[in-house]
Amino acid sequence: MTAKTSWPRPELSWQGPLILSLGSLLTLSMLKTTRRLALLALSGLAVLVLAPQRGLARPIIVGSKDFTEQFILGEMYALALEAAGFTVERKLNLGGTPVAHAGLLSGEIDLYPEYTGTGLLTVLKLPTSGDPAEVYATVAREYESRFRLIWLDPAPMNNTQALAMTRTRAAELGIATISDMVAKAGELVMIGPPEFQAREDGLPGIQAAYGNFRLKAYKAVDPGLRYQGLVNGEADVAVAFGTDGEIAAFDLVLLEDDKQLFPPYQVAPVVRKDTLEANPGIAAALNALSPLLTDEVMQRLNYEVSGNRKEPAEVARAFLVEAGILKK
Repeated sequence: MTAKTSWPRPELSWQGPLILSLGSLLTLSMLKTTRRLALLALSGLAVLVLAPQRGLARPIIVGSKDFTEQFILGEMYALALEAAGFTVERKLNLGGTPVAHAGLLSGEIDLYPEYTGTGLLTVLKLPTSGDPAEVYATVAREYESRFRLIWLDPAPMNNTQALAMTRTRAAELGIATISDMVAKAGELVMIGPPEFQAREDGLPGIQAAYGNFRLKAYKAVDPGLRYQGLVNGEADVAVAFGTDGEIAAFDLVLLEDDKQLFPPYQVAPVVRKDTLEANPGIAAALNALSPLLTDEVMQRLNYEVSGNRKEPAEVARAFLVEAGILKK
């Protein structure tokens, strides 16, 4: 029997070289892909290092307390920073002073509007002073040393505690100062929030500074009702704040605090020091705004919200356009 000759199978005769060729191509392709990924990674790193302001920086978080003036000021700060090229996140209406201050310390917010008198008495718990420059210097120094917080430039406005009367009634009784009011206290009804009867900077504080007088009556009402009660003749004197919108709207007079019981309450941005060091342009943007905020300006803007029922953001934007900080 003739032996059977074994021939290579045709489908296998070229398989070895083909496998080698495919392997080489795959290796080359993988090398090229790896090089491309490395280049892309390096490019991304370069963008992060060389262009931190192109939408990749952490936003500046602006906070505020929980009342009309703070909403307006918080919006102003946010809009002014956005106009200067910053990305801003708003956390307005946080609550009272303890909540807003704690937010700064924890890093929940980067800045918010605060009052020098509040910083002095409520946060630092230091003795009062009637000297605006002294109060500002004290809070600026103590906030930086205790909390690493920076006070930027204060505004001229002074949202201090005050006592208001209608112009007619004040002229009729010859009252221009708190001392004048105290002299005629037995004839006068005062209207204000219930807590004013117990607060150290309320009636007890006035009595300690001006003499232990007794009013004809104190009418305790919701804060939103005190001006209407004054204008309607239900009271002679109303508990007020220096930048309340109703003061201008109703042409009221504020009694002079002739013994300087109430400290100044100028407003200023308070900023985390590390935020300011990383974003020094914040100071220039907000310091340009501060000189524009006078008592008259804030009274008008506050009444746009409390009296004319406009939104704080709308009022803030309109003012900044009017001031030339924003374009129409």
